[in-house]
Amino acid sequence: MTKPVIGFIGLGLMGGNMAECLQSNGFTLNVMGRNKEAVAATTARGATEFATGKELAEASDVIMLCVTTSDVVESLIYGDDGILAGIKEGAVVIDYGTSIPDSTRKIGADLAAKGAGMLDAPLGRTPAHAKDGLLNIMAAGDKDTFEKMKPILDVQGENVFYLGALGAGHVTKLVNNFMGMTTVCAMSQAFAVADRAGIDTQQLFDIMSAGPSNSPFMQFCKKYAVDGVSDLGFSIANANKDISYFVKMVEEMGTRAQIAEGTAANLQAALDMGMGDGNVPEIFDYFKQLEK
Repeated sequence: MTKPVIGFIGLGLMGGNMAECLQSNGFTLNVMGRNKEAVAATTARGATEFATGKELAEASDVIMLCVTTSDVVESLIYGDDGILAGIKEGAVVIDYGTSIPDSTRKIGADLAAKGAGMLDAPLGRTPAHAKDGLLNIMAAGDKDTFEKMKPILDVQGENVFYLGALGAGHVTKLVNNFMGMTTVCAMSQAFAVADRAGIDTQQLFDIMSAGPSNSPFMQFCKKYAVDGVSDLGFSIANANKDISYFVKMVEEMGTRAQIAEGTAANLQAALDMGMGDGNVPEIFDYFKQLEK
């Protein structure tokens, strides 16, 4: 069977490696992105660059988005030069980012009106996993569309989960990131409080990691707070965005997420201090100097 032509928009650390993985597996790519070095790398491997979402959609069977926010996704979909204006009947849009579920559902309905499908398929793991096709993929949407895209998703992911109706992937990702980022903030503050109290933070880690609190997140937090090594490849700015989306989603359900509100306040404060580009465990520095 002929492989579909894939349009890929968003060639950052994750997206660039995902595109390389697809090309390594024989897929023809059309690309668009602001990172000209990454675009040049894909075109050197045979991809074709396009200037607008409309033109890219007209030339592609599957359009993959790996961008930062729902606002960016909507800007790519809508408008005279947007993907919706050029989408082909039977084509599929896959949003790999972390987006607001209601926005995803609206886009899906608008694509369906033009005979196109959509999956929301946010990602777990790192850019290194993306290059090797070992991502965790949380896919949702029409089941037939999922089955149609499954062979491609299997190239990109080691674990591909089907979660149900469109939007369920983004809901799951936001819940997952709420848990993860809140855990990192709590553990980082624990190390900061111990440090200010004169407690040996290595010994604190030895004690906590010997019990049920031990986790990969604790390892990441310890590496920064105790060892000074920052290697969790997820920025405070991205965490702040995801937690704000989680809070918004919960509010739209008619309830509150007070723990998430606290996490959001701390992430925003660290962002306001200019720490946005740092990895999330670096919020330890914010907690360490925090005054009343």
